[in-house]
Amino acid sequence: MLRTIVHYGLHFIFPLLIALFIYRKQWKTTYFIFVLVMLIDLDHLLVTPIFDPNRCSINFHPLHTYYAMAVYVGFLFFNKTRVLGIGLLLHILADTVDCWMM
Repeated sequence: MLRTIVHYGLHFIFPLLIALFIYRKQWKTTYFIFVLVMLIDLDHLLVTPIFDPNRCSINFHPLHTYYAMAVYVGFLFFNKTRVLGIGLLLHILADTVDCWMM
């Protein structure tokens, strides 16, 4: 139960706080982008079973690999992709914490 609360809190509450405090004027758009990056979980459809609560996503699914994370870090260096990069890295952080809590 705690793992679920922490995981989804990091996916939805923590990004909301970042959007509210760092991107105050555009918090709605920023938060929408942060939630939209949940689409990287579509890579879960490539494996069987699609959902396994005891499987660590990090470096297992294609969009959760260290190579993909390097691209997400690269997004931070450009104004047009910075919010997207932050959102993707927040998603990876949530999944990493979930792996640690297994």
